[in-house]
Amino acid sequence: MTVIDVNEADFERVVLNGSSKVPVVVDFWAPWCAPCRQLGPALEKAASAREGKVVLAKVDTDENPQLSQVFGVQGIPAVKAFRNGAVVAEFVGAKPPAEVERFFDALVPSESQLLLDAGDEASLRKALELDPKNADAAFALALLRYQAADNDGALKLITNIRGNFRADGLAARIELEDGDDPPDAVTDAFGALDNGEIEGGLDELLALLASEDQTAERARRVIIGILDELGVEHPLARETRRKLAAALY
Repeated sequence: MTVIDVNEADFERVVLNGSSKVPVVVDFWAPWCAPCRQLGPALEKAASAREGKVVLAKVDTDENPQLSQVFGVQGIPAVKAFRNGAVVAEFVGAKPPAEVERFFDALVPSESQLLLDAGDEASLRKALELDPKNADAAFALALLRYQAADNDGALKLITNIRGNFRADGLAARIELEDGDDPPDAVTDAFGALDNGEIEGGLDELLALLASEDQTAERARRVIIGILDELGVEHPLARETRRKLAAALY
């Protein structure tokens, strides 16, 4: 069984000893806790998707106060993942389903995640069959189609993706390149990026923000996608965000 209730009497057997075979995720919760009720279904769905590869153990903190004390539970819901009898990952508070999935993926990747990690076209298409809303798989497949010069196929994959800045950036790049007569600055920008000259490519794109047609908006979307890929703490991303704000405002 993927989801089981655990108490002080069987915690050692189920969680500490059991985690030597498969990871055990412990959900410290209480019936009166609204965030616990919100988080519970996401935990159970993630565990069920990994049937046989992970166990979800639920501990009622009202009925098992000693376990809460032993494992330092100060607020609920508190989720702790055990492997070989030790806590290897944890979080406190209700998290959205996507974050719960990432938490479980770090312990036991889902089939969709394994296919995404494989990265080849057949695997990515299979991942989308399993989860048509998998934005990461759709973007990765779109990137492969773009690299194969199938711009229409790439756009079809990412047109309806919401909240993925890299996908939106790729769509904007295709729109810029597919124009009747792309400006030399567009060609220069993407040429620099493709050669690994990220800073130079970003500067070329920033210059395009002065354009009066759709070029400016598309360049902005490309820049945002690149910044998302670089990450919040990357020095070049921080400097480019400053330049972007100055150009726009």
